Amino acid sequence: MQTPSKFQEFLILQLGLFMFKNGTTEVDGIKFNRNEKLDNILDALPFKLTNAQNRALNEIIEDMESNKVMNRLVQGDVGSGKTVVALLALANCVLNGYQGALMAPTEILAEQHYISLSETLKPFGIEIELLVGSLTKKQKEKVLERVKNKEIDILIGTHALIEDKVEFNNLGIVITDEQHRFGVRQRSKLSEKGINPDILVMTATPIPRTLALILYGDLDISIIDELPPGRQPIETLAIDKGKRDKAYNSLVRREVEKGRQVYIVCPLVEESEAIEAKAATELVEELKLEYFSDLRVGLLHGKMKASEKDEIMKSFKNKEIDILVSTTVIEVGVNVPNATLMIIENAERFGLAQLHQLRGRVGRGSHKSYCILIYASKSEVCRQRMSIMEETNDGFKISEKDLEIRGPGEFFGTRQHGLPELKVANIFKHMKILKLAQQEARYIIGLDYKLQNNENKMLKREILTKFKHSVKEISLN
Repeated sequence: MQTPSKFQEFLILQLGLFMFKNGTTEVDGIKFNRNEKLDNILDALPFKLTNAQNRALNEIIEDMESNKVMNRLVQGDVGSGKTVVALLALANCVLNGYQGALMAPTEILAEQHYISLSETLKPFGIEIELLVGSLTKKQKEKVLERVKNKEIDILIGTHALIEDKVEFNNLGIVITDEQHRFGVRQRSKLSEKGINPDILVMTATPIPRTLALILYGDLDISIIDELPPGRQPIETLAIDKGKRDKAYNSLVRREVEKGRQVYIVCPLVEESEAIEAKAATELVEELKLEYFSDLRVGLLHGKMKASEKDEIMKSFKNKEIDILVSTTVIEVGVNVPNATLMIIENAERFGLAQLHQLRGRVGRGSHKSYCILIYASKSEVCRQRMSIMEETNDGFKISEKDLEIRGPGEFFGTRQHGLPELKVANIFKHMKILKLAQQEARYIIGLDYKLQNNENKMLKREILTKFKHSVKEISLN
């Protein structure tokens, strides 16, 4: 069998992504204007936008002013201030007479967005409401009625937003936060609640630009690569397992005695969430028995119900828990400014980008924050990776290094994305070919979105074979 060329491999990859990741040819959308009242909202913010935030905002407004549907990804490092950019996009939509929707993966994150948007936008007469699973039937009905009657300008919520009962009056923009936590179907279901609304997706997982081109080939990309002034870098220290006792007995106690709180992340267990949950439960028992019998220790893992997870995070945020032991479910989470120390067990089992993401849970207040990486491996690669974490707090630099060390397949887990492996093409060495393939893919999709024409039938067959893991997500018929 003939080996495909680099161009062919990239072309199949990009066509598949355009089809499975909602990539459509440019569709006529809503033409918004930049409303002058937006400047009043900007002036009312308690801080000035960074240059990177301003750049992202201008790119979004430019998209909104065009008569094509916006399809934009806002990618920003942990704490770079993506939410305020989303807030301003929603405000501009409302000031043009439309409604906006913001979907977050957890209730507590949705609540956090609701509070911050309400504080800023309610003084300008913008009505904001929250729709989450824990509302009573009566409360939900009232929210649904008000959304339908356009008494609510911005609806913030979890998956509850995509339920059939939710009807908007005239939806102009949909925003998904931490978009990798939502499937393609869920995102498109939200968009379908309006007539070609603008689409903005946000992620705090720094992805090197080269990889972003592949993963989000159908989206324009805005990058916020600058932290707001006043955010302190997190001091990171990698220690071997032999110094674990010292970390727990001195560092954890020191922070708790200062009235601060601590995260402890369990080792990564690949087998299953159930095994990971068991490991986390055992770690809590060990810590209570050997180190912290006098402190309040909480537990968070993936097998818990969403309501239980939210309850634990609320208790932690309200300072009712001193030490929160968690699996990686903590990676996307809530602002707890009082948490100043994170300890990650068996840090060598995590990818660098994931370590960085976890580390970003601390350093969210004005107090000096620390991250301790405990490792057991003696390998050179482990040493290399630990020193990168000690040297830099820049998520983009870290993700580039991660990609170098682990290679693209392992970096974002091809299984998770259902992406085919590249046999001859290499996204680093063959960037020019990738861009050409991307242009060609856009052109083909523009003429024949479902690849039904005779000349494209072989391409379609090839895509269905290569993307067999993704086919169940979306039908191409």
